Amino acid sequence: MASGKLSPRQKMINLMYLVFIAMLAMNMSKEVLSAFGFMNEKLVENNSTATLKNNETLANLETKAQEQPDKYGNLSKIANSVNQLSKDFSSYLETKKTLFLEGQEDPKNYEAMDQANIVDEHFFKNDKFTEEGQEFLDRINGYKNSVTELLGENNPLSAVINQRFDTSDQKTEDGTEPWLKNRYEGFPLISTITNLTSMQMDVKTTESEIYSSLLGGQLESDVSMSNYKTILIPEKSAFFQGENFKGKIVLGRYDASLQPSEVVVNGNKITKIENGGAVLDFPAGGVGEREVKGKFVFIENGEPVEIEINSSYAVIPKPNSAVISADKMNVVYRGVPNPMTISIPGIPDNLVTATAAGLNRSTGSGKYTMTPAAGREVTIKVSGKLPNGQTVSSSQNFRIKDIPSPQGTIRKESGHVTMPKSSLENSTVGAELPDFDFDLTLSTTGFTLKVPGQGAVVVRGSRMDAAAKKAIAKAKRGDVVTIFDIKSSLVGNSGYKIKNASPVSIEIQ
Repeated sequence: MASGKLSPRQKMINLMYLVFIAMLAMNMSKEVLSAFGFMNEKLVENNSTATLKNNETLANLETKAQEQPDKYGNLSKIANSVNQLSKDFSSYLETKKTLFLEGQEDPKNYEAMDQANIVDEHFFKNDKFTEEGQEFLDRINGYKNSVTELLGENNPLSAVINQRFDTSDQKTEDGTEPWLKNRYEGFPLISTITNLTSMQMDVKTTESEIYSSLLGGQLESDVSMSNYKTILIPEKSAFFQGENFKGKIVLGRYDASLQPSEVVVNGNKITKIENGGAVLDFPAGGVGEREVKGKFVFIENGEPVEIEINSSYAVIPKPNSAVISADKMNVVYRGVPNPMTISIPGIPDNLVTATAAGLNRSTGSGKYTMTPAAGREVTIKVSGKLPNGQTVSSSQNFRIKDIPSPQGTIRKESGHVTMPKSSLENSTVGAELPDFDFDLTLSTTGFTLKVPGQGAVVVRGSRMDAAAKKAIAKAKRGDVVTIFDIKSSLVGNSGYKIKNASPVSIEIQ
């Protein structure tokens, strides 16, 4: 068009044609910029809708976790962790969008957002990334890695998320190019804003897929018949010989609306079904372990599904005596509440009565405390009423022992201790009960101190008084100071007389 000898008129026509083509290109460019802007608006709107749906799903999951913590508690923790990661990452992307749009007078004038230098200067410096550019990559990879770690490598969603947020080098006609340069360098500002909004949409999509996967996986586990377990629920824990066994066999996921097509137990068909459980009523059999075997049959997808019943129960002889045991030892100690368990096999706790001087019922089935008073022995009498109305009774004697003599201590050390005079003057004298089965606290009320060559000093309380410090000051290096007649009282029961603690000796350094 520009070659050869042309007339001035033809040259003018050709020039006007070139200007026309340039104008068309400019108009096309403006239209593309506007298209990016409109796409960004649509993505922002979709993100808002996705946020609402995700929040509803998360709230639903949290409600289920409160109602059924064992089933949904861990799923709720994972979902909340994903939600927090997504919020943080999406907020970071939003700060980048705000930064890039700071200089724009009209955020809706997309045709004016054709410059690339704002993003290029922020992410790139020569052929390298700026700190902000590297941080951008790290934040993308950090979000991806954190989410997939929560899901686990074997979760199918992990591969999808890894691909969705892939920042590996991109293939080009000339080889490969870093992802950040390939996607952001030299592009108009509006395309970068749209890219960031699209990435926020990817975050919302990731959240939604994870929530659906967590809920869907649990619901699938709930409704699949292969995940049900049979549970034998006897009317009571043990049965007497000659009684009929009474109880139910139910599924692990109890559902009153669930009705089996057939139940067979020990070769017999069970026809009485109540609240999703097969009601059993048959002779308990002889003493010993008795098996309950059979099957539940359900119809799933038109096909029968069998669930095995394999359980047992124990038949014991009728009791004629009570079982009484001391929780701590085979004796009871004076001055302290001794925990005890009293029961009669086969008889409920509310039908068992136990009496003795100092015996009181405490919290818990069959739990009592015995606080013996005077004497060397106490008798506990127990009676209980059997289901047939008969009464059984028994009794047992327990020896009463005093709390043993405590061990004297200085600075919580016993026996022979070495320390300087200055330390001894400021030390506390104590009394302890080593290897005693009860956790008792003793308070020192007084002691006697003897320094070689000095008279004995009687001290009240647990610390050295002026007279004791004066005697200690006269001790020489190598002298052995003795503390004896250590008196103490039982915290919480000052009326009980504790024996004197063993002496403690201190060698002066």
